Amino acid sequence: MTIARVYLVAGELSGDILGAGLMRELKARHPGVAFRGIGGPRMIGEGIDSRFPLETLSVMGLVEVLKHLPGLVRVRRTLRRDALAWKPDIVIGIDAPDFNLGLERQLREAGLTTAHYVSPSVWAWRQGRVKGIARSVDAMLTFLPFEAAFYARHRVPVAFVGHPLADELPLVNDRAAARKALGLPASEQPGESPLLAVLPGSRANEIRFLGATFLDAAERLCRERETLRVVIPAATLARRVELTALLEDRAALRERVVLVDGRSREAMVAADAVLLASGTAALEAMLCHRAMVVAYRMAPMTHWLARRLVKTEWISLPNLIARETLVPELIQDAANPEAIAAELAGLLDDAETRHALETRFAAMHAELQRDASRRAVDAVEALVTRRALPASVAPDAQEGA
Repeated sequence: MTIARVYLVAGELSGDILGAGLMRELKARHPGVAFRGIGGPRMIGEGIDSRFPLETLSVMGLVEVLKHLPGLVRVRRTLRRDALAWKPDIVIGIDAPDFNLGLERQLREAGLTTAHYVSPSVWAWRQGRVKGIARSVDAMLTFLPFEAAFYARHRVPVAFVGHPLADELPLVNDRAAARKALGLPASEQPGESPLLAVLPGSRANEIRFLGATFLDAAERLCRERETLRVVIPAATLARRVELTALLEDRAALRERVVLVDGRSREAMVAADAVLLASGTAALEAMLCHRAMVVAYRMAPMTHWLARRLVKTEWISLPNLIARETLVPELIQDAANPEAIAAELAGLLDDAETRHALETRFAAMHAELQRDASRRAVDAVEALVTRRALPASVAPDAQEGA
């Protein structure tokens, strides 16, 4: 069996990384395979004929989507015609579910085989979407076991491929080496030179809602602990400017802070505990095997809607994966400096709890480290040849969500 043509549509930089991994694995197994669709610099480097720039689909927020809707409809129509004319063995949408699932449905109804890589959060809210997903794809390829279990219970063909971040990050990490790389002192004794990593988020709104609160909590801890140091990774230059401004009026904290550009994973590995906004950063902290506190605030109306729409007991990925509360979650009014500082103090003062969490997170990391690109291509080959999905990627339907 040879796969000759694969149509890939990525919607943002994270999808470009995933797509490039898929393409490398497909080329290794099927020399001469051709790629077409939409990709970014990594996918273009692997040989995709990208029909539109990657940024074409990178539209965030309701107002922005509405403004760009006519153009997105034209792009989808063009891609549909292009894919049908090219006749690929399979079409794979990578993330960007609002755009890709509609395209996949049109192409599947026209007779092409389709898959979607990266599940939307259908298990968390608007669960009725699963019926539309079932009509759009021949299989869903998921990162996380509880996602796969959700689709299995709804009788949607699914492959649990593991998480690429788990493949990328090592199962054993070196706290002392990370501290040295950041110019921070290593601990000679347990509890000596404690280090807190603070990650208030990569978006302007996250700094707006969380920045001052996170820094107030860190300042409170610094007043109580003479040797505590704080490392804050700035996701972008704009975030660095905002964080620098917030530090201006916090003299007690400013003396203890190391503000770095990027390097969030190094900062988390170096730390004894991590304070972060919910999202992918919580998964990364788990994969760095670090104790953490997750806090999140949003606009009041957004929170009001979320409380009525979201159907999960937890919001952070470590808790969702474990199906239990391993990580404190402080949401909206509960995400105040006093409560955050109290949770972090408990972690910083309890080496036994930190060690137990690090051990648990390392085990969870190993569970997700499945060589995701290889397993995704195993599923793709089964779909192209109309075979059943291999047992190696089948989820446990009794697990999770």
